[in-house]
Amino acid sequence: MSRIKNLILGSLFDGIGGFPLAAQRCGIKTLWASEIERNCISITKRHFSQMVHLGDITNINGGKILPVDIVTFGSPCQDLSSAGRQEGLAGKRSGLFREAIRIIYEMRCATNGKYPTFIIWENVSGAFTSNKGQDFRTVLEEITKSRISMPASGKWAKAGMVRTGRVEVAWRQLDAQYWGVPQRRKRIFLVADFGRQRASEILFKCESLLGYSEKGREDEKKNAAIIGNGTESTS
Repeated sequence: MSRIKNLILGSLFDGIGGFPLAAQRCGIKTLWASEIERNCISITKRHFSQMVHLGDITNINGGKILPVDIVTFGSPCQDLSSAGRQEGLAGKRSGLFREAIRIIYEMRCATNGKYPTFIIWENVSGAFTSNKGQDFRTVLEEITKSRISMPASGKWAKAGMVRTGRVEVAWRQLDAQYWGVPQRRKRIFLVADFGRQRASEILFKCESLLGYSEKGREDEKKNAAIIGNGTESTS
């Protein structure tokens, strides 16, 4: 646990600070964030007063900002979503994914490959099928800086892993309804580990080995139900 508490996080496309909140609950401090929406920034400033705001991601040089152990980014999903215009990573918004990768590799270059050790990417499940699966392949290739082949079936599995000489990448589709949220909300969570090939362990290790308890899960469901009821009563 002491090792976890010593980790430092940076949040790109921060929104209202979802990743920093999760990190805080695990004893991880968020050092900086990038977000351009004023309302979102006002929320995170209230809850994370010490967090530095870096502004527009396109103006950030990853080699000149303070290095962190973990970089999180839920890059814009509109062009990847099945409900959107489906322009994929060629779209103006979802294409900002590449800006995050640029920053990550600029930081790694400036720190001789020491930081960041982990990156976490979150996005809609439509990323698996966008551009006939080619966009998710691009995601993997951009992160690993390696050529990745399409699956023989032409479809990406909802959970998987690739490993290259420089990084291990694992991904898994998760549905929020199984974490106590009163709605179905499928999202891809991808973890990359530039250190000791622990990405698959992070995403796939059994809950019983991670210290979760049934009581804890029931508490989460009760909390989510309270939130859900509150939302319904104000609509």
